[in-house]
Amino acid sequence: MAKKRAPIPVNPMANQFGSGIAMEKLLVEKLNPKEKEEAGRAHREDGHSFFLLEKGKVTIEIDFEKIHIKPASLIYLHPNQVHRITTFENVAVCVWSINNEYLHPEYLEILEELTPARPILLKKETVSLLSDAVALGMRFMERQEDKLFHASIKDSCNALVALSISQFLDQNQSSLKGGRFETVTKSFRTLLERNYIQDKRPAAYAKKLNISIPYLNECVRHTTGFSVSHHIQQRVILEAKRLLVHSDQAIKEIATTLGYDDYPYFSRLFTKVTGKTPMAFRNKNLD
Repeated sequence: MAKKRAPIPVNPMANQFGSGIAMEKLLVEKLNPKEKEEAGRAHREDGHSFFLLEKGKVTIEIDFEKIHIKPASLIYLHPNQVHRITTFENVAVCVWSINNEYLHPEYLEILEELTPARPILLKKETVSLLSDAVALGMRFMERQEDKLFHASIKDSCNALVALSISQFLDQNQSSLKGGRFETVTKSFRTLLERNYIQDKRPAAYAKKLNISIPYLNECVRHTTGFSVSHHIQQRVILEAKRLLVHSDQAIKEIATTLGYDDYPYFSRLFTKVTGKTPMAFRNKNLD
């Protein structure tokens, strides 16, 4: 009998204090067996989460990609991303997390554009600034009797998010006021996240953006190095991978869920993009 796969658990990190916001510092030499089992189980976070690794050794798998994180690195995880920790030794890490309700709308828009984000190495002075800001935020979180308690921790965490976003934008050589190509690409990626199941042709996105297909392709390829079709395929295949590993749906059901009534076509596409059949991918990644 096949092993039953439970739904992907959500770690309530942002809501651990009942506020939708978390700021803390962790010092961990080694995870005990129970903690190691929990960390190694694939899960999502309930908020937009940032981890500043000041010391130690961490390996994390994010949406089936293994990433080795070095000190002093900053990593950002979007609530949609499925991840698990495979190595966590002699670690000193600052953590802050905030859910959509309390995150500044402008920051949310930028984070959606940044996802997926690679870990970035920070300068010593930036690490010190972020670490001090987390420490201050933790002190605010102790003052629950203050009349503006929630406002103070909300502002503190949003300030940390703003500092973090600035680092990602700087190292990615991005700009909040990008040129026309960047603006079109950003709009396309937003539409893609909302419509990838029903709209799988570049023409659908070009129509929504009121531009021609060649111009849309020119903008996206100039900004990202890849075509519109590539981005559509990659987004669909990522969701297929998640469902194959973390759900009990039959492969034909997954194809239908993702908008493919033609199962053989879906299977060929998945194999072409990943180099494995859907069944082979599922079997390889079962715990």
